[in-house]
Amino acid sequence: MSIIRLRDCPAMPWKNGMGRTRELAVHPVGAGMDEFTWRASVAEVDSTAPFSAFPGIDRHIALLEGAGFIMALDDGRTHALTSPFMPFTFPGEAQVSVTLRGGPTRDFNLMLRRTRVHGELVVWDEPGRQVVDDAVALIYCAQGHVDTADGRLQTGDAWLPGLSSTGRIALDPGTLTLVARVESRGN
Repeated sequence: MSIIRLRDCPAMPWKNGMGRTRELAVHPVGAGMDEFTWRASVAEVDSTAPFSAFPGIDRHIALLEGAGFIMALDDGRTHALTSPFMPFTFPGEAQVSVTLRGGPTRDFNLMLRRTRVHGELVVWDEPGRQVVDDAVALIYCAQGHVDTADGRLQTGDAWLPGLSSTGRIALDPGTLTLVARVESRGN
């Protein structure tokens, strides 16, 4: 099925066991942590804990709910993930610790295996029709409603356009989506 309901995705432990995530989609389907080309999930962060390490993976993260957290990366950078729906990119091999800013949060994650693909996490928030091209791997409805070729998305739902579903979607007023764009490196 091309529409994924977050409520139907079971919570599973992070790779390091220190948090929980709900996998929305993985490519290829059924791939494990060492084999995926790309992966999209929603994580629950409810304590100060380090992120799992993913060597060779480009990670894109965006706050969905809560006050967010401060990320401290091992290269000396810090990033305040405190503004909802503002993607931040970092290397998966980085050691990252987080300090919560005021309680549990939920965030959207896109992971891309850099030897195979490149891409980005972008925000669509203009009401009306949006063009879905071949690079769009997944659309996550962060708030509002989206009409797709396969049905209507509610907040927390995702859609996998597939190869034959390029074209257009419609965003209701007040809708915000996170769009995972993924392209092959052509190796």
